[in-house]
Amino acid sequence: MKIREICTFTQKSNIKAGEAVEDGKYMFFTSSSEENKRYDDYQIDGEAIIMGTGGNATLHYYSGKFSTSTDCVVLQTNDSVKCKYLYYFLKANMNILQAGFKGAGLKHTNKAYISDIEIYNVRDLEQQDIIIRTLDNLQSVIEMRSLELKKLDDLVKARFVEMFGDPINNDKGWKTASVESLCTEIYGGGTPSKAHPEYYKDGDIPWVSSKDMKCKVIKDSQIKINQLGVENSTARMVPVNSVIIVIRSGILKHTLPVAINAVPITINQDLKAFIPNELVLAKFLSVQFKMHEKDILSGVRAVTADNIEFNSLKQREMIVPPIELQQQYDVFLSQVDKSRFVVQKALDEAQLLFDSLMQEYFG
Repeated sequence: MKIREICTFTQKSNIKAGEAVEDGKYMFFTSSSEENKRYDDYQIDGEAIIMGTGGNATLHYYSGKFSTSTDCVVLQTNDSVKCKYLYYFLKANMNILQAGFKGAGLKHTNKAYISDIEIYNVRDLEQQDIIIRTLDNLQSVIEMRSLELKKLDDLVKARFVEMFGDPINNDKGWKTASVESLCTEIYGGGTPSKAHPEYYKDGDIPWVSSKDMKCKVIKDSQIKINQLGVENSTARMVPVNSVIIVIRSGILKHTLPVAINAVPITINQDLKAFIPNELVLAKFLSVQFKMHEKDILSGVRAVTADNIEFNSLKQREMIVPPIELQQQYDVFLSQVDKSRFVVQKALDEAQLLFDSLMQEYFG
């Protein structure tokens, strides 16, 4: 069956995305994947699926009173399909939604394309309810574990402020130094030519991109290269215990990914490696970068992609407390890392099961 057979579209909104109201009473959805905007009035009261129509495919489910911006379409299902079931089907098949985005520059999709999407292997309503409950329960576990990780991150930052104060204002009067002067080397990476598959064959050297920068410690990567790839590209080996930062990616709109490598790696051109000298510990430097996150991201420029101005980053002033105090903080971080490992393992297991069931139900 096609979406047009099981859904109706609500009236198109005329509210612009920029008209969101801080502390508004109702949820306000735009074409963004984020769910952090509010509005003072609501257009829809009920269960619905919200899709963005400009840029890239985005998908939301909501039950209650909400509004949307003009760059969204809202679907409500009939009695043959549960709204949440259709949401999970579409979530498992985001590639189908993305395929509808066409045009030069900012791509758009449209109602006609969405209406024609085929929904296959639809279970009866009782089975739909079982699937919804199963996936909802797993999603709750994933959200709970993610919240635990965030609380650990907040704890790391709170302890930093307790010991060292605000690193930007330097209210405790520590010595300061530029990022560049705290490193023996700072360099970027490169991409071995994809026209030479021999650079990737039997690869055993992690080649880290922004896609791999989702954890605090890097031990592996999605793609690996071999020594031939290193020798025939601008990719360089990065020594263990270096600080790795993403300097070009769409994620810089809201997050500064920072990690430390536990194994020797290479990186692509969207990342930079900072090799600390004797004045600063790697973990201390990595946390301090995160403490500067909001200030660094405020200077992100969008040229061909969102990027950080590298020379400005190198000249950024950082506090340099005595190494003994940094070591005390490092011990605290090691204890937090043990807790983070347990929570991350539970999160990964829940996510793996969720993804597996999504494939089983809707793949």
